[in-house]
Amino acid sequence: MFAAIHDTFGEPAEVLTTRETDKPAPAAGEALLRMVLSPIHNHDLWTVRGNYGYKPELPGAIGGSEALGIVEAVGEGVDEALIGKRVTAAGFHGAWAEYFTAPAAGLLPLPEVISDEAGAQLIAMPFSALSLLETLKVGEGDWLIQTAANGAVGKIMVGLAKARGVKLLNLVRREGAAEELRETGAENVLSTDDADWQSKARELIGKEGAVSAIDSVGGELGGQLVELLGKDGELIVFGTATGQPLTMSSGELIMKHITVKGFWGSRVSGEMPPETRVRLIGELVQLAAKGQLPLDTGGIYPLAEVTEAMNAALTTGRGGKVMLRP
Repeated sequence: MFAAIHDTFGEPAEVLTTRETDKPAPAAGEALLRMVLSPIHNHDLWTVRGNYGYKPELPGAIGGSEALGIVEAVGEGVDEALIGKRVTAAGFHGAWAEYFTAPAAGLLPLPEVISDEAGAQLIAMPFSALSLLETLKVGEGDWLIQTAANGAVGKIMVGLAKARGVKLLNLVRREGAAEELRETGAENVLSTDDADWQSKARELIGKEGAVSAIDSVGGELGGQLVELLGKDGELIVFGTATGQPLTMSSGELIMKHITVKGFWGSRVSGEMPPETRVRLIGELVQLAAKGQLPLDTGGIYPLAEVTEAMNAALTTGRGGKVMLRP
């Protein structure tokens, strides 16, 4: 079979090549899937670079961590009724291949109403966003602030917050991105390149301030978010697009009793009680079936064009998730 493989860590467009390798066989508790579509996530790119929490063994590592596929075979202890089912899977390694194996317990059969393109990206980013929302103090009618609102998690959070009745202030870093986000139907969108954005944010949120803020940008924006939080508010950090350390006022933290903490979706998912996981995935499937999750596609490339696919995934302002197909 063919797969997108890297023998060294480095820039994905430079180190990934498509070549033949052995077709895997499902071990006990696993299923063998024929890949239909597999998205390229930022954490996949970081993994290929060697700077993510998980480092694959080299040489011969196959990229990718989520895919939609058809079950071709199952290992010992797995119900053979799964064979032939269209399923989605996430949280494993080696998705960018014609065939891959994944734990059978994590497979999610999909209803026909969910398209291949939506189903292929249904778990990783949406589940991380919903898990993040689940952990927050914010509730129905409260204000939540998010940065990088035009990113994958940000766009999904727009749909999730609306479904749960949470008021959402969406921040992006340039007016062009704000216009693009408004055109998708998102409300309360402000660009932080507007010198007066904080005053506009206070007018929206009101004097009580926001209950929660989530940040994946870093730098001085973290401190500005704290200023918009109300008493006993919380700032949750789950990314750092700028790579800059957070800076914030000690006085704001002290006087408001602000909580600042991190969120890593992989750890939260791994430690989540099974019944909570089932409930959240069920919520995602229902939203996707109703078309209430923005799961757009920014291009589909064959495995043979993996370099072009990686360059497309790294293009700023792309419209949706870039996918690989066999």
